[in-house]
Amino acid sequence: MPPSAWYSSSTRASAASRHTVSSIPRTGAPLRVAQISFFADPAGRSPQALLEAWPSMVDIARAAQGAGAEVTVVQASRSAGRLQADGVDYQFVPATAGMLLANSSAMRALLDERAPQVLHVHGLGFLTDLAALAASHPGIPILLQDHANPRPPWWRWAQWRRGLAPAAGVAFCARAQAEPFRRARLLRASQRIYEVPESTSRFTPGEQAAGRAASGLSGEPCVLWVGRLDANKDPLTVLAGFAEASNALPRAQLWCFFGDAPLLEAVTRRVHSDPRLRGRVHLKGRVPHEHIAHAMRAADLLVLGSHHEGSGYALIEALACGLPAAVTDIPSFRALLGDAGVLWRCGDARGCAAALLELARRPPAAARAAARVQFERELSFAAMGRKLVSAYADLRDALSGAAVRA
Repeated sequence: MPPSAWYSSSTRASAASRHTVSSIPRTGAPLRVAQISFFADPAGRSPQALLEAWPSMVDIARAAQGAGAEVTVVQASRSAGRLQADGVDYQFVPATAGMLLANSSAMRALLDERAPQVLHVHGLGFLTDLAALAASHPGIPILLQDHANPRPPWWRWAQWRRGLAPAAGVAFCARAQAEPFRRARLLRASQRIYEVPESTSRFTPGEQAAGRAASGLSGEPCVLWVGRLDANKDPLTVLAGFAEASNALPRAQLWCFFGDAPLLEAVTRRVHSDPRLRGRVHLKGRVPHEHIAHAMRAADLLVLGSHHEGSGYALIEALACGLPAAVTDIPSFRALLGDAGVLWRCGDARGCAAALLELARRPPAAARAAARVQFERELSFAAMGRKLVSAYADLRDALSGAAVRA
């Protein structure tokens, strides 16, 4: 997901860049962290509206708070405000016209008052803000979290090298996602890499019969697609794969929920032109978010064809519901899926068909149980909180060790 949308939402690294953190924070006072977003809502919504519209802002803070951190969320905003929920303090800070948020007196005063031990900044692209933050609060380690930031074009590499330099560590959904940045030397060998998903999900499992009654979904198997209809998500390859799999699964149905749909015309043409798809592929479009939870409980498996993802919110939500998945073999999906589904090669319709068939033949109860186990182990609030707080503690302790050595 791009930095503006994260709120909705393996490579063998060198020893210097790999940090599988299992330590826990030192006993005593909780570790203090400020989770900072420099992205300002273009719609200028109120602080309360943003808490409701951007659930990941809340969920990331709740996860870290639940794991023992003392969390202050600092969010760029058109209007000032303060809210508290579940022990988390949300501070909405406007910047003076023409001034970086990190240089504003309100931001400086807030961070001076809270005295965080770690600064957790969302997004890799706010280079000038990051430099100002590091200059105004030297000595506090900064953790950057990737939210589907692509590697910049080569002519901007020098700018990004300088801009990312203040970060002590960077979190990606999968370590392999750091490698393009490493190869371009945008990240130094000394900058620590952590594997942390972009967010978690509030979805829960439920009875399949109830999910089908609430959503209207059917099929044997009932296959679900959730995501934009665009070139990156690659719905045309998924349709080709589903068509081939339908030869062995004559009662299968594919239900597609999507928002933005630049390929809708091409997808509609493909469905209408293939007798294996007509009447079996249902283009449902945009629905309220709670309807997706019903659909995921109703379905037998999720299919995704993405070529690139920062993480994969639809996959995280599916696993939260106990829904196994047939998804493309990309770094973030590999990290999220574990053994709760089947991977297939991007753009490979036959591979998609084979993955659908393999997953459809697994015992349903065991497949759903494995999906939920994977969520609890790696993606739940508790799991995400442990990963975040371990990364925070690692950066804090590394700074303390460096100070002692100095």
